[in-house]
Amino acid sequence: MPTHSETRQMPHSAQQMYDLIADVAKYDQFLPWCAATRIRKEWEKDGHKVVDADLIISFKVFRERFTSRVTMKPEEGRIDVEYIDGPFKFLHNHWNFNQNGAGCQVDFHVDFEFKSAILQSLIGVVFNEAMRRIVGAFEKRAETLYGPATSA
Repeated sequence: MPTHSETRQMPHSAQQMYDLIADVAKYDQFLPWCAATRIRKEWEKDGHKVVDADLIISFKVFRERFTSRVTMKPEEGRIDVEYIDGPFKFLHNHWNFNQNGAGCQVDFHVDFEFKSAILQSLIGVVFNEAMRRIVGAFEKRAETLYGPATSA
């Protein structure tokens, strides 16, 4: 089962990075292999914004939809993602944002397993490169939105 954890120091504020990651509806504009996004439902639970979202992932001949529940905890600088439905046996994902001087430290963790052995073996071949491209896409998006240095 693929697992990936990464910590990056970013030249943007923790709030800016939090806002970028929390904007799930725009993932299809910049994430590789994300063909479409749809927000199904938004509500508050225990004082936190919660979003159920569909992402359509398209890679070569595979096109899969999965639904996740994203819980946003701005006061903790944390975003948690729970898997609801789709091609995975499970998916656990979280982001932590810590202000560090003028920039911030972003911690990212994802752990998942596909139901399909074919998909699992396919992702296994390209997993590390895929994670680098996804993290890189978030970094490029931050630079596009906020510039090369913190403007806050």
